[in-house]
Amino acid sequence: MAIQEAHDSAPNQWPWLAAYPGEIDWNADYPARPLQELLLDSERRFANRPCLDFLGRSYSYRNVADLARRAAKGLTELGVTKGVRVGLLLPNSPTYVISYFGILMAGGTVVNLNPLYAAPEIRHLAIDSGTEVLITLDVKQLFALAAPLPGATQVRKIVVQRMADILPPAKSLLYRLFKRTDIADWRGRPDCVDFRALTANDGAYVPVALDPMHDLAVLQYTGGTTGIPKGAMLTHHNLSANTQQCLSWMVQTKEGIDRVLAVLPFFHVLAMTGAMNLGIACGAELLLMPRFTIDDLFALIGRKRPTYLPGVPTLFTAIYNHPKAKKVDLSSIRICISGGASLPLEVKTKFEAATGCTLVEGYGLSESSPVLTCNPLRGPNKPGSAGLPFPGTIIEIVSLEDGATAMPEGERGEICARGPQIMAGYWHNEAETEAVMKGGRLHTGDVGYLDADGYLFIVDRIKDIIIASGYKIYPRLVEEAIYRHPKVAQAVVIGVPDPYRGQTVKAVVQPRAGESLTEAELTEFLRDKVSPMERPRIVAFRDAIPLTPVGKPDKKALLREEAAAVKGV
Repeated sequence: MAIQEAHDSAPNQWPWLAAYPGEIDWNADYPARPLQELLLDSERRFANRPCLDFLGRSYSYRNVADLARRAAKGLTELGVTKGVRVGLLLPNSPTYVISYFGILMAGGTVVNLNPLYAAPEIRHLAIDSGTEVLITLDVKQLFALAAPLPGATQVRKIVVQRMADILPPAKSLLYRLFKRTDIADWRGRPDCVDFRALTANDGAYVPVALDPMHDLAVLQYTGGTTGIPKGAMLTHHNLSANTQQCLSWMVQTKEGIDRVLAVLPFFHVLAMTGAMNLGIACGAELLLMPRFTIDDLFALIGRKRPTYLPGVPTLFTAIYNHPKAKKVDLSSIRICISGGASLPLEVKTKFEAATGCTLVEGYGLSESSPVLTCNPLRGPNKPGSAGLPFPGTIIEIVSLEDGATAMPEGERGEICARGPQIMAGYWHNEAETEAVMKGGRLHTGDVGYLDADGYLFIVDRIKDIIIASGYKIYPRLVEEAIYRHPKVAQAVVIGVPDPYRGQTVKAVVQPRAGESLTEAELTEFLRDKVSPMERPRIVAFRDAIPLTPVGKPDKKALLREEAAAVKGV
């Protein structure tokens, strides 16, 4: 349904319109265009402007666009054309950015593969997606994941980028001298192609005619609402529109001047859109971190003075908790957006106090390219809220009972969304597509409500709701209360089996470094903050809580541990 049609069919004006930031047009129209135009447009406007900084080596927009065109021609010669899936098994690096846009120029579809996955997971995703070409580094750990794929999957060719080729000259020499044992031996394999050879051409590729509304730019694998990996089909228009929505929201952006601190990995949809595509669209310099360490982060901030930092709550917690936060000048950072997980109020408050930067929370899913809502950078920033719908985005709350009845203001229900960024469906999975796109809306699987101003408040995931003695308990609300304790660094609340209540509340807590905390102390602290039914009956303290590859607390890992414990494994 078109946005205007949806607006006209609404019984009342959408509640967020009256509270919408005056400098942003909710009715903005985003023309359908190929995603690679983001890079080509910025090349025209910012040819000599730094595009990438990788461990001290700089690439201009002209450099990156030229290499992407060369990659496109090389990939075309390997048989990549419209619709052919090309996997990226890469950390944040020049090779990722160049290959991503080169694939799109050739007409191919990017398949993001997480380098931290185990070999069987990589193999499964390669088979499911029908990936034919894979691009990776000659780093032994990465190549070991790619090497078995030809013959076992549809992968025909592995394109190998030599790590030494993308490093600054001095680091390249040291890498070759002292990291020889980390370099994979791939030469001589007929199914491998050197990235040097792939791009050793004039870049005169033949552009492929694309239909941005329907042709796929990216297959983004996600657990979705059921936990089973599925490929979200993101069209050129989905991703281009979401990038433009982000850009229109970022009213403080300074085109051709900003510097984006790319800590989150680009294979994750939040960083792909909110760091890489957004940064390139506004001519920013992307400061690439191939892996995260807090010391490297502070060193990069000191060296390059970033202005924009997209991240997850764990990252912001790590920054303000570190002793260097008081010694390093963080004042260059003007914009911080948190996504990927709920942002506890304590994290927001303490990060802002430590840095002086406003931290705002957004919300989205892989299925929505990913951003749906965000708090305004200028205007009311409501604590605990995921903000207002993006331009052209409709957020609706429907009954948890029938999945269709619209819920009134302030009433909880399932969060549903419509807009230009909503995926085309799940790859080769019509049943799951129909289930999640009921009524023409994306059913997110999240529980929330809209207030009188149209701000979205997320209560929890439907599947994470704990039902104890018939009483619904929302883990996020309990986590928020635990985070208020000054000795708590991280907290995760899960439901565990209980023979009497059905389920009971378990809190897994990581105290701050150097602090000790007891269950009795925490229970007393929560006495006036949550109801007796919501109060954790089980508390486990840990030195570290397991995290996902993008730094979110890994609730699934904790639930797997509980399931194994119940089985006596």
